[in-house]
Amino acid sequence: MHNPNFSSGPCSKRPGWTLDGLKDALIGRSHRSAPGKEKLAKAINESKRILEMPDNYLLGIMPGSDTGAFEAAMWSLLGPKPVTVLVWESFSQGWATDIANQLKLNPKVMKADYGKIPDLKSVDWSNDVVFVANGTTSGVKVPNWEWIPADRQGLSLCDATSAAFAMDIDWTKIDVLTFSWQKCLGGEAAHGMLALSPRAVQRLESFDPPWPMPKLFRLKKGKTINQAIFVGEVINTTSMLCVEDYLDALKWAGGFGLKGLINRSKANLKVIEAWVEKTDWIAFLAESAEIRSNTSVCLNVISGKFKALSREDQTKFIKDVVSEMSRKNVAHDISFYRDAPPGFRFWCGPTIEAADVKTALAELEKVYLEKAAGL
Repeated sequence: MHNPNFSSGPCSKRPGWTLDGLKDALIGRSHRSAPGKEKLAKAINESKRILEMPDNYLLGIMPGSDTGAFEAAMWSLLGPKPVTVLVWESFSQGWATDIANQLKLNPKVMKADYGKIPDLKSVDWSNDVVFVANGTTSGVKVPNWEWIPADRQGLSLCDATSAAFAMDIDWTKIDVLTFSWQKCLGGEAAHGMLALSPRAVQRLESFDPPWPMPKLFRLKKGKTINQAIFVGEVINTTSMLCVEDYLDALKWAGGFGLKGLINRSKANLKVIEAWVEKTDWIAFLAESAEIRSNTSVCLNVISGKFKALSREDQTKFIKDVVSEMSRKNVAHDISFYRDAPPGFRFWCGPTIEAADVKTALAELEKVYLEKAAGL
């Protein structure tokens, strides 16, 4: 059966998912009970195993999805050093705004337009550096991890929510990394994950921020890190239904291993690359192949008639195409992000099947050409 779900968050469920996967959920029981803690610890340990995370890194479950996890990291760790923020899409812009307006840290912002990436080689690593591994709204990812020095003075804080489980991660270059259940493994919303390196733990225990710390961001107990968060206890109540669903996704993912998950996502991108190569009215938003995302694939309409339209009319045209695709139950939620250039966005993470991408693209071409004839 064709799967039409291409939303970039919450993302598509694993192939073959049914409600039966929730039959063992700990309904009506406390997340602080022995079996509750056991399930939470399993979610942490299996995530670490599949992501091939070093044993000396901590991983904990945080409230508020990836946003909550990353905000907790910024509020807890930033301050002792100058801060650089790399911005090339909307979420990294949000981190820059919060660091400047809420934490008042006057960050250096290195910004690039949608489809481009800042000059990574010019980053000053005497600073703490905040960045996304993959720009969900721009379809641009970091090309590699070589630009992060092993002997960096500052911490690297990486929002990897649309990269974890679908892209290689060099953990030697990572001090803080966050992701959410709802992205690459198609889990449910509202739960995030926070990974900390030994360097990040050292910063956490040696620095007390001058600002009030909301309870949901508190990672310390007294002067030391709250180790309980990283072994299955949580700051606030988790949904045990969501936990069970994530465990189901992890079981499926474990059958492929990290390399297999990455290869599934790359296979989906290859389908789109082949289609773009032979289609003269469409192009990737990412400026070059080395920074082209294999999860949130953003496409730009480049036909002359379309480009001659106003931004408002371009947006209306894309919405008409997207609505028709959804009405036909071929592809849902494939519109561009509101601040990005008008076009299409397909989620191509590992829970997506290449055959479904092919079906959706074939129909997109038909719908587009029918509507473009009226321009």
